[in-house]
Amino acid sequence: MDKRLKNIIDKSDNIVFFGGACVSTASGIPDFRSENGLYNMNYKYAPEEILSHSFFFSKTKEFYEFYRKYMNALDVLPNIVHKKLVELEKQGKLKCIITQNIDGLHDKAGSKNVLEIHGSIYRNYCIKCHKFYDASVIFSASDIPYCECGGIIKPNVVLYEEPLNDTFEKAIDYVSNCDTLIVAGTSLNVYPAANLLRYFKGRNLVLINKSKTSFDNYATLVINDDLVKVFGEL
Repeated sequence: MDKRLKNIIDKSDNIVFFGGACVSTASGIPDFRSENGLYNMNYKYAPEEILSHSFFFSKTKEFYEFYRKYMNALDVLPNIVHKKLVELEKQGKLKCIITQNIDGLHDKAGSKNVLEIHGSIYRNYCIKCHKFYDASVIFSASDIPYCECGGIIKPNVVLYEEPLNDTFEKAIDYVSNCDTLIVAGTSLNVYPAANLLRYFKGRNLVLINKSKTSFDNYATLVINDDLVKVFGEL
């Protein structure tokens, strides 16, 4: 066990957690950029293209075929990382979770203050009348899901070519005011999300990721290990 991480957590009372795709891999959700990630599989179209604003509107059927196959997390359960974060929040140490994931597992685990900067599969709306729909409507559909008004139902997730929503401004505020920022399970290659680290002014920047990141030199502590192992030992 790396006692340095536990020591930092014990001495902190304003922690923010910023997590990426690898937070959910232990729950069975594939990440994007690892050797076995979605971006290294062979498709008719590149995943970055499929998960884009223009592709959604130009090839909606193909978008939903991919989305329903790889983004359905309705039956997925939280893992030890999600559960440990709930404990830290209940202790009053963890003030906010900022996640790039859209799977809703932090909410499912019981965390109360979660900022989903890329949206969530659980929120969907009609692009015509803006009526909201449950995720089950999307994942149970056999084709393009349509609203009763005739408009296409779109997941409320941030696609490539789309700007981040107001949640990102809230994330900046939390990062700017925390004393410890724990960044885990992200390569920090996705912008503008990775720019969050530039707003950190606190004492301890902790980076936990299997591979190195471009921010390692700025960190108080870098742990290149499996998240389940690291959080399981806390």
